[in-house]
Amino acid sequence: MEYKKIYEEWLENPYFDEETKKELLSMKDNEEEIQDRFYKELEFGTAGLRGKIGAGTNRMNLHIIGRVTQGLADFIIEKGQEYMKRGVVIAYDCRHFSKEFAKRTALVLAANGIVAYLFESLRPTPELSFAVRHLRAASGIVVTASHNPKDYNGYKVYWEEGSQIISEVADGITQKIHNISDFSHVKIIEEEMAKEKELLKIIGKEIDDLYIEKVKELSLREDIDKDIKIVYTPLNGTGNIPVRRVLKERGFKNIEVVKEQENPDPDFTTVGYPNPEDTKAFLYAQKLGKKIKADLLIATDPDCDRLGVMVKDESGEYVSLNGNQVGAIFIDYILKSKKDIKNGYIVKSIVTGDLGKNIAKSYQVKTYETLTGFKNICGKVNELEEEGKEKFLFGYEESIGYVAGTFVRDKDGVIAAMLICEGAAYYKKQGKSLLDILEEIYKEHGYYQEKLISLVLEGIEGQKRIKRMMEVYRKEYPTEIGEKKIAKYMDYGQEKAFDFLKQQEEKVEIPVSDVLKFLFDDGSWYAIRPSGTEPKIKIYIYTKGDTIEEAQDKIKEMESVIMEKLNEVK
Repeated sequence: MEYKKIYEEWLENPYFDEETKKELLSMKDNEEEIQDRFYKELEFGTAGLRGKIGAGTNRMNLHIIGRVTQGLADFIIEKGQEYMKRGVVIAYDCRHFSKEFAKRTALVLAANGIVAYLFESLRPTPELSFAVRHLRAASGIVVTASHNPKDYNGYKVYWEEGSQIISEVADGITQKIHNISDFSHVKIIEEEMAKEKELLKIIGKEIDDLYIEKVKELSLREDIDKDIKIVYTPLNGTGNIPVRRVLKERGFKNIEVVKEQENPDPDFTTVGYPNPEDTKAFLYAQKLGKKIKADLLIATDPDCDRLGVMVKDESGEYVSLNGNQVGAIFIDYILKSKKDIKNGYIVKSIVTGDLGKNIAKSYQVKTYETLTGFKNICGKVNELEEEGKEKFLFGYEESIGYVAGTFVRDKDGVIAAMLICEGAAYYKKQGKSLLDILEEIYKEHGYYQEKLISLVLEGIEGQKRIKRMMEVYRKEYPTEIGEKKIAKYMDYGQEKAFDFLKQQEEKVEIPVSDVLKFLFDDGSWYAIRPSGTEPKIKIYIYTKGDTIEEAQDKIKEMESVIMEKLNEVK
């Protein structure tokens, strides 16, 4: 009953404010709620922190934010005066308490003698990455829970390259956080004092202007139909101003914004789950699209680092394109439009489909694969940049994250929005839609299909079951599915693979991660992994066929076998 002891300590500790204690007292008879809030601490890792808002060690609140920031400050201080002067850039999104969490972060850093650059109002996550690089800051923080439901918030940490922290840095910060045994050790300074000492600097327009100019420099063509009709929804998040601005400055004349989802709304009243990967998030956009006969619908998530796309078909209905399909369209468009692709490369995650890789190969462009997440995709760009022999062209993953250029080291919904509108406008001038282009790609490279299944298993028992599923599947996986025989089994958690055709074990040359991947002799494959940020276990299924129907039938067959096996684990 350790959690009960910690709960009582919070109630008795004079450090905690009355509002926190009042919230905790309101659940004194709810044992399950107390346990969920105090059975563990929110884990800090390469994805930073993410959790439900509320009082407790397993929640996002000012006290947890303060302690984590103190840990980060201690880590930076150990790096020396230069890092302290270079400082930390802080951005935040539209969620409940985002502004308060960002300000607390800035004041804790300032109290430790570290310069804090705080954006004056909400900004997209990719602009934070840009600002870290532009200001040559030591680190960056964005307060966001991305596309999670309204009762969540998060805290993502970036390092000096402008990309999310890698394991080595995360481990160092984690150690410093664990060394803070008492919340009273967290330093804080008054806002006015921080400004007087020039330790708190408010930033905004200058960074915005530079960022937008860099985005526009990624434009590839002017022979486009700028009258193309586009509906955009920022899903009540941070994308509204930068996305509309960049499209307007690129000359697009027919951009309609979903009014109900235009302005910040931390409750996401019209959408609930603000994830543009889910077609339900496009409900209002589709309604407006049909009204104005739009060619293209686009949506960015609340922190504007991801982009969802829907395209009008011949019947006037809107068809959703998934991350693999949009990624393939991007790669084809970029490689056919860019003047110099020699020694170029793209980067994708290991759970992203192979269609983009095949397109790149047809242009003699190399593909690198990394673990899931843009911290790894951009981490690869950082690594290759040091060698200086190859040129980064594009990075993406199936969960609708994309980036081009090197001035942002994270997925970027502003860049993606501009490029997809430009591509759609280019093809429209030729009398084609993005659906026509996708069909052309399939005819040339084969019909690739995919399905992502997410099993949501919340709470302590859910976590335990996810762990059991991974343990069981490691030992007992199907070696045949229909007529397909397994060709290779890859266990990224144990850094090994087994080639069934050669009957030999191999080493996996990618950092350790709890991911299992199974490749079959017909080119189909699937992967299983627990989500790093949500209470889910994810199953990615990929197939290839001579027709779309053949590829889809293979998916059904594989899904049936995989899910039966996983559901046996209780």
